[in-house]
Amino acid sequence: MNFIEKLKHRWGAKSTSDIFIILLVFTFTGFTSLYIKKPIFEALGIPSIEPRFLRGVCYTLALLVFYNILLLIYGFIFGKFSFFFAFEKRFFSRIVNIFKRNP
Repeated sequence: MNFIEKLKHRWGAKSTSDIFIILLVFTFTGFTSLYIKKPIFEALGIPSIEPRFLRGVCYTLALLVFYNILLLIYGFIFGKFSFFFAFEKRFFSRIVNIFKRNP
């Protein structure tokens, strides 16, 4: 089984073009988040936060939010909103499960 076939199976895609579109959405989302990071973070005042550790935490949290919003927007534009919405739900459920306490 080659790489594309593995992705089809893992993501439940029907065709190679679906995989191509999904990878294209991830690519556009990554480039857009890098492009808009500086102006948005400066508008939020994140570069002026001291100490540096707190600035890093703010960068990470803000980028997490912006990246996931962009992922849904590009998913909608390319007609894969349902895939990316399900992807986001799985992603955030995993994050929530990390912070849940075991009885």
